[in-house]
Amino acid sequence: MTDFLTAPLPSWLVLSDDGVTVTLKHKADLNGVVTDKLMMRAPSVKDVMAAKIAGNGDHEKVELNLFCSLLTATEAELTALKYKDYMRLQVGYFRLVEEDDV
Repeated sequence: MTDFLTAPLPSWLVLSDDGVTVTLKHKADLNGVVTDKLMMRAPSVKDVMAAKIAGNGDHEKVELNLFCSLLTATEAELTALKYKDYMRLQVGYFRLVEEDDV
């Protein structure tokens, strides 16, 4: 079985120190702009803490609040994404925050 962090990045994912760019399978409307790429910035400790408070113990709400903050998007915009594209955001986020040189 291939380790998640040693597997090559998928073609739809570009990782940098500042964040991750995810190419969507389906175009999305965020902030009034129709796009096929989303840039998620790297989270700060403050971002994670705020999302945990807003999520009030609900893991899905915590993640959604965090992604909204990191993408500068609304909950309605993110929940309107196709599920495949949301899963791509999840993969991008976890590749972004996991330590890969341990």
